[in-house]
Amino acid sequence: MDENQFFRQATLAICGNIDIESALLSSLRFLRQKMPVDRMLLQLYEDGLNAMRTVAMATPGKATISDLVTPLSSEARDGVRKFEKDYDQQKTNTSWLFRDDPHRHRWIHEMFRLHGIKATSLLVLPLKMRHQVVGGGGLLLVTESDNKFTQENADLLSLLREPFAIVMSNALKHREVEKLRDMLADDNRYLHQELRRLAGEEIIGENFGLKNVTEKISRVAPLDSPVLLLGETGVGKDLVANAIHFSSPRRKGPFISVNCGAIPETLIDSELFGHEKGAFTGAVSRKRGRFERANKGTIFLDEIAELPLPSQVKLLRVLQNKEIERVGGTETISLDIRIIAATNRDLEMMVEAGTFRNDLWFRLNVFPIVIPPLRERKIDMPALVQHFVSLKSKELKLPHIPVLAPNAIEPLMTYHWPGNVRELANVVERALILNQGGPLRFDCISTTPARESPGLESRSSNVNNLDEVATVHIEKILALTKGKIHGPDGAAELLGMNPSTLRHRMKKYGIQYGRRKE
Repeated sequence: MDENQFFRQATLAICGNIDIESALLSSLRFLRQKMPVDRMLLQLYEDGLNAMRTVAMATPGKATISDLVTPLSSEARDGVRKFEKDYDQQKTNTSWLFRDDPHRHRWIHEMFRLHGIKATSLLVLPLKMRHQVVGGGGLLLVTESDNKFTQENADLLSLLREPFAIVMSNALKHREVEKLRDMLADDNRYLHQELRRLAGEEIIGENFGLKNVTEKISRVAPLDSPVLLLGETGVGKDLVANAIHFSSPRRKGPFISVNCGAIPETLIDSELFGHEKGAFTGAVSRKRGRFERANKGTIFLDEIAELPLPSQVKLLRVLQNKEIERVGGTETISLDIRIIAATNRDLEMMVEAGTFRNDLWFRLNVFPIVIPPLRERKIDMPALVQHFVSLKSKELKLPHIPVLAPNAIEPLMTYHWPGNVRELANVVERALILNQGGPLRFDCISTTPARESPGLESRSSNVNNLDEVATVHIEKILALTKGKIHGPDGAAELLGMNPSTLRHRMKKYGIQYGRRKE
C-alpha cells in the first residue's frame, strides 16, 4: 500500500464516523494493521488549569469519551511547554517518536500513571488548530508490548495530522455544545421554578375552599386524560392548570399556555399548528406551532370558547389522533401531549347555539373541574390576603411587609368579588400603594363594585325569553362601559367574549353601537 492509498483509507476510517469514539476506534483498528499500537488517546493541555485533559481514549476493544483531567507538577508543565516550543520551532508536521522508556519524560509519566498505562514506546502527533499547536501532543499512540514503534511508523502517522486535527476540533466543539446544553437545561429548570413561584406554586385554600378542586387535581394529574377547567374570570384556572402539569409525569416537559381569545382569527391556525415556508405572504421560514412546542408536555388552551369553528375541527383531530399538519404542509406530525382547556363560558349553551362543536365538547368534557368563585370560598380570604400582601410587597420593593389594621379584612368578607382572586390581588396592591407605611386598610373596596344602571334591573325581572335576557345583560354591561366594546375594561372583556362576536350579537339583538357620552 503506497502513501496515497494509506492516507485515503485512514482518512475514511477517521472521518467516516460522526462521534469521536467511533472515529478513534475505527482508526485504531486500521492503524494496527501497519504498526504495533495498543492504545490511542486524544490529549489537550489546558494552561489555565495546569493540567492535561484526556478528551477520548481507544483500545482495540472499545473507545470512550473520558474527559479526564490530570493535574501536572511544575516540572511536568515545563516539559509540556518545551515540547510545544520545540515542535513549533522545527516548522515540521512530523510526529515525534519516544522509542525507549517514554516514562522518563515527566509529563508523560504523570499522565500515564493516572490512566494506569505502562508504555514501552510512544508516538505523539501534535495537532494544529487555528494555527496553534495543541500542547501536550494532541494524538498519542501507545504500545505496551515488546514491539516498539519505528521511524517508518512515525512518518506514516504524520500523514494523518489534518484528519485527526478535524476530529479533535469537532470533539472540542461538541464538548462546548454539551456544556451549553447543560447550562440551558439548568436555566430552563430555574425558569420553571420561578414561573411556578410567581404564579403561586401553592394553591391557597387547598385544605378549605378549594379542597374539592385539589382532590380532583390529585386524581387526574398522573393520567393523560384531557381536563376542562370551568369557572369565572379571575378564579385561577391558569394556576390549576399549572398544578396539574407539575404534579404529573410530564412535569419535566414543556408547559405551553395559549390564550385562544388573544390571537387574531387569521393567525390562530399558524400559531397553534405552525406553518411551512411560503405557506402565505410573510411566511419566510418554517415555524413550529404551539402544539409542536408542547410535545412531551402539556398545552393549556385558555378561553377555549373563543376558538373559531374551523380551528375547532383541527383541535378535534389532535384530541382523537394526536396528530397535526402545519399550515401549507402535507406532513402528518405525531404528538405526545396532554390538553388542558379552560373557559368562563357555558359551553353547553354554545353547543345549542351552534357556536361550539358538539363532538369537541364531548372530547374535552372528560374530566371537568369547576373552580368556585371567591364569593363562595370566603373561608380562604385571610390566607389569600396574607399571600398577596407578601407577594405584592416584594413586587413593589417595599422595605417591609405592612401589618393589617384591626378589622381590616371585614370589608373584603362582605364584598361580592365579581373579579374573583384576580380582583383581590389588585385590591391588595392598591391598598399597599395607599398605605405603604401601614397599618394596611381596604377602605378602597367600597368604590370598587360597579353601579347598576337605572331602570335595567327592573326591566330584567320582567323578561323570560333567552334573547331578551341576553339583550338586557349586554345593555347593562354597555352602560357600565359607556359603550366601549373593545380593549381593557371594555364590554367584550367583561362579558368574556370576542369583540367581533359581541358586535354580531348586538347587531342580531338590535343594540345600538357607539360609545355613549356623559
